[in-house]
Amino acid sequence: MTEKSFIPLNIAVLVVSDTRTDADDVSGKTLTDRITAAGHRVSEKKIVPDNIYRIRATVSNWIADDTVNVILTTGGTGVTGRDGTPEAIMPLLDKILDGFGETFRMLSYQEIKTSTIQSRAIAGVANATYLFCLPGSSSACRTAWDNLIKEQLDFRTRPCNLAQLMPRLMEK
Repeated sequence: MTEKSFIPLNIAVLVVSDTRTDADDVSGKTLTDRITAAGHRVSEKKIVPDNIYRIRATVSNWIADDTVNVILTTGGTGVTGRDGTPEAIMPLLDKILDGFGETFRMLSYQEIKTSTIQSRAIAGVANATYLFCLPGSSSACRTAWDNLIKEQLDFRTRPCNLAQLMPRLMEK
């Protein structure tokens, strides 16, 4: 059997926060550092306030951009009045990857016990672009990337991975 080569993807990162700036954003930096360490490219990184329309507008632009393969958001997945990332993203999705949120919470339980029920982490596909909405803590970003996302975006992962499905996402 022939060894498959690594295929770098273009990944956009959106930090959802009313208070963070590039200077003090730890979660977005955690993700961008891990993306580049894995051999992928950060196509763009933005910080937007907890506002479903601002979130949706930014993500919609990336979904429409054929050069963006994956979008990672961090923040806004909790249960407070300002947390609206899932509400912003869900209407944009063509398909939901239910297993992502379920598995993330299972892994997160090992670290933060029952507090994981407060996480509304979701993932899905929109216009052949994968989207992963992660909690705002850098620990949650590490858990999601290191234990779920990194391997699924690596074309070499067996028995299967999300990257190998990219050419087929637009099939009807």
